[in-house]
Amino acid sequence: MTDTPVRVGLVGAGPWARTMHARMLAAGPETTLAGVWARRPEAAAEVAAPYGAPVAGSFEELLDTCDAVDFAVPPAVQAELAVRAAKAGKALLLEKPLGPDLAGARAVADAVAEHGVVSQLVLTKRYHPATRDFLRRAAALDGVRGARSCYLHGAFLGGELATAWRLEHGALLDLGPHLIDLLDEAVGRIVSIRGTGDPRRWIELTCEHENGAVSQASLSGAVKLPRVRTRIELFGTEDELVYDTAELDHEECWPVLRREFAAAVRAGRSGELDAARGLRLQELLTRALD
Repeated sequence: MTDTPVRVGLVGAGPWARTMHARMLAAGPETTLAGVWARRPEAAAEVAAPYGAPVAGSFEELLDTCDAVDFAVPPAVQAELAVRAAKAGKALLLEKPLGPDLAGARAVADAVAEHGVVSQLVLTKRYHPATRDFLRRAAALDGVRGARSCYLHGAFLGGELATAWRLEHGALLDLGPHLIDLLDEAVGRIVSIRGTGDPRRWIELTCEHENGAVSQASLSGAVKLPRVRTRIELFGTEDELVYDTAELDHEECWPVLRREFAAAVRAGRSGELDAARGLRLQELLTRALD
C-alpha cells in the first residue's frame, strides 16, 4: 500500500546517526524507524530510545525487520555492510563517500546493480529547495565560462564530528562529494580534475568541464570560521549566479530526502542520486589525487 510507512533499519550510533538519521526516519510519515544496530549495543540503545525503536542484536537481525537500510557509519563499514544488505534485497540509503576508496565504492555500486535494489545518497544539500532552484537557473544559463566555489568549516579542529576517518582522509572525501556533485551538475559534466594541497588541512581542486568551462573548488574542515561556508559563483556571458548556504535552514532538507527515498522504495526505482552517482563522484575525487 502506498500509504504504509517504509520500514527502515538504521546502522550506526554516532553523532550523525543520533542527530539526523534516526530523527529523520522516526519523524515519518513516509518512514518508520524499524530498528537500530551498531557494534556497541549500548550506543544503539541510546539512539533508539527516544523513538521507542528496537535494538537489533545483529546486522542480520536488523535485515529481517526492515524493507530498507540507512547507513550512518564510516565509509569502510558502509562499503562492507551495504553489499550484504543489497544481497539481501534491501533498499539502501547511503552516506557519502560511498566507500573508503574507489574499490570499496565500486563494490557497493556493483552490488546495487547486480541485485537490482533501490539506492539513494544522503547528499543533503541536493534536497533543499534553494539548491534545486539554483540548479534550475544554472541549467538555463548560456555561456558559463568558469566557476569559483568553496566548502569550509572547522569541525575537524575538535568536537564529536572530528572522527577518526575524517581526520585521516580530510575534506576531500567528506566535503568533496557535495561540492563536486554541484559543480558537475551546475557547470557541466567534469571531464578532468586535479588537486593540490593537503586534504587534512586545505585542498584546492581545478575541474575542466565538457563544455570548456573551468571551475575551482576550495575544501577544508580545519579552518576557524564563525559558520560553515558553502558558496558557488558562476561566471559567463550573463550576470553571475551565486549559490550560498549561509542563510539556508538545513532542516528543510530532511523531509524531502525522506519523502523521495520512500517513494523510490515503493516504486522500486532509484532516482538520479543513486549508488552509480556516488561511484562517479568517488572516481572524480580519486583522480584529483593522481
